[in-house]
Amino acid sequence: MRKLFRMVGYCLMAGLILSSCDNDDSSKMAKIKVSLVDAPADYESVLIDVLDVKVNTGEWQSLENVETKVYDLLKLTNGEEALLGEIELPEGQLQEVRLVLGANNKLGLNGEELDLDTPSSMQSGLKIKIHSQIEAGVTYKLVLDFDAAKSIVKAGNSGKYNLKPDIRAKMEAQTGAIKGVIEPLDTECTVYAIVGTDSISTYPNEAGEFLIRALEANTYKVVAIPTVESGLVEVAKENVEVVVGEVTDAGTFTFNSETAPL
Repeated sequence: MRKLFRMVGYCLMAGLILSSCDNDDSSKMAKIKVSLVDAPADYESVLIDVLDVKVNTGEWQSLENVETKVYDLLKLTNGEEALLGEIELPEGQLQEVRLVLGANNKLGLNGEELDLDTPSSMQSGLKIKIHSQIEAGVTYKLVLDFDAAKSIVKAGNSGKYNLKPDIRAKMEAQTGAIKGVIEPLDTECTVYAIVGTDSISTYPNEAGEFLIRALEANTYKVVAIPTVESGLVEVAKENVEVVVGEVTDAGTFTFNSETAPL
């Protein structure tokens, strides 16, 4: 993962090894952050026992560091949300998400806390279709909108209530990325995306390709700085526009022993 840091005399940093930069594998991944929200409902509380969250890109994988606990859905309205976890996935299609619930689901009503009968199928996971394309280098937010009002069903005159989750999934891109290639391909260098006094950096892979991930929408200066030992001069490109959800191609950065044109 890269680290955001202040650029002070970045030309002097060309020979440093930055442990926070991307490796070849991580540069091919997209990041997915999964959040839980709710629409308002006429109850005192709706407590949902979350055990796991899984995503499917051809095979099921659990999110990293899933926040397993009981959530009160009614506290997740009007812009409030709970981050359930996140995961890095290879680019491709995200097909489904599965929300796995436990048995400790309850409804707050008239000063009482009632058990919500939960179908056993919910405890193996409720599947929600997504079918969204994800791009390497882009961070996405997957919002699970749990409609509490539609999800609570009164069981006749028994005084009991059933939980039949009504959940809508929405995928939102949060960042963009910049890609490019260096020439000669085997040049040891660091590539920076700079805006103001801040920068994010990465290294090219063996094919000379680089990808700077998780960039906010803005206009960047992209600078490729070779090592001092190479005897080559840095190459810079101005006004590289980053759009949320897209990967901007900054083209080829060709190193010369003399100052290269912008």
